[in-house]
Amino acid sequence: MIPAFRQGQILCALLPFVFPSVVIRRAQAQQEHLTATQVIERIKANVGIPWQNETVDTFKAGDPSTRVNGIALTMMATMDVLERAAASGHNLIITHEPTFYSHEDNPRDLPAQQNDPVLAAKRKFIAEQGLVIWRFHDHWHARKPDGIEMGMVHALGWEKFQDPTHQYLFSFPETTLTQLAKDIGVKLRIRTLRIVGNPSLKIKRVALSPGASGFANETKALEMGDVQALVLGETREWETVEYTADAITQGRQKALIILGHIPSEQAGMEECTSWLKGFIKEIPVDFVAAQDPFWSP
Repeated sequence: MIPAFRQGQILCALLPFVFPSVVIRRAQAQQEHLTATQVIERIKANVGIPWQNETVDTFKAGDPSTRVNGIALTMMATMDVLERAAASGHNLIITHEPTFYSHEDNPRDLPAQQNDPVLAAKRKFIAEQGLVIWRFHDHWHARKPDGIEMGMVHALGWEKFQDPTHQYLFSFPETTLTQLAKDIGVKLRIRTLRIVGNPSLKIKRVALSPGASGFANETKALEMGDVQALVLGETREWETVEYTADAITQGRQKALIILGHIPSEQAGMEECTSWLKGFIKEIPVDFVAAQDPFWSP
């Protein structure tokens, strides 16, 4: 009798002759592996808007000609996200926010710049793991509707409250600022919310501005007479927070709910993952959530 392990060796040797179609399928599967550049070209072809010449949506690390074993989409390519993505075999990371601590991924403000130990360790890990990192920010926001906003609306379950003429505005049955904040915190699983305003303020009209849209856009929403609350990711305390505090002191019915940057856009990149799976079929495409760094004692 031929030992089982020997039978397996013989079967493997005969496989190309007995089952030629198996070998052909394996070869085809290997040929179907896309490079990182090919994945990004598909994104550009499917995003539905003209590609901008001036954009942060570019490769940030790694060799774009690398064959992709798996794609990990994330809100922010933190060390934790990179470690988990690499451990699961994903070598193309598509991130919404910067990887290297500045909007242009050029950490020129670090005193040691490229020699900064945290930055250097992150770059070393990326190189050792053979990761490729590409950012998808400007064009995902520029879609109609905004891809991040759309994902957040779905996560919050606010579709039926959304203004049909303005995707960032919502009308609700009357609630209080406290209850609105609680509902948002539960749905988005946020550990720490910051709120500016009267806890019992009656809310009917809300503006939702994920991420960090800036003082001009934030105050534009607060200037709307029928908007009581602005829900946003993060803001400078000496700009929009101070503006809102002054408005409240003046007797205006205004409030802020500050979610934190990651929780305010996370669901938008989960939405992006579903979108990408619609036209990337050859390789695994998965969402890797970034951890909210804030907590309360």
